[in-house]
Amino acid sequence: MKVNDNKLEDGRIVLCGANSYEEKYFFNQDFEKLPESIREQLHIISVLFTQEAGGIFLMVFEKDGSLSLETAADEEDLLYDEVTAGLLIGEIRRNRQEMFAQIELFYKVFILGMKIEELDKDE
Repeated sequence: MKVNDNKLEDGRIVLCGANSYEEKYFFNQDFEKLPESIREQLHIISVLFTQEAGGIFLMVFEKDGSLSLETAADEEDLLYDEVTAGLLIGEIRRNRQEMFAQIELFYKVFILGMKIEELDKDE
């Protein structure tokens, strides 16, 4: 998971993430127009994830505008718990489903430039 200029190597856009190895949180400033309360929640989710499961945690926009939650760990990291990471991602998705839908809508309209009418057809 290499991030360059707010993008992954495959071109997907990173919204935010946390790295337990460097004890850092990252937020893509291209999304500073998101409400402060949402930005705070993203920060909390990311940091708590890495505190509990370890490794690296990222929220990434797919090319279709959907939001993915991804995690990875260094090969030498014996403390990283892949099972806990998977369970946490499922729990976060369930508990924050509405917030993620709002973030996806923001991304599709303000970043991808889609029209609301186009989005209504997709649903």
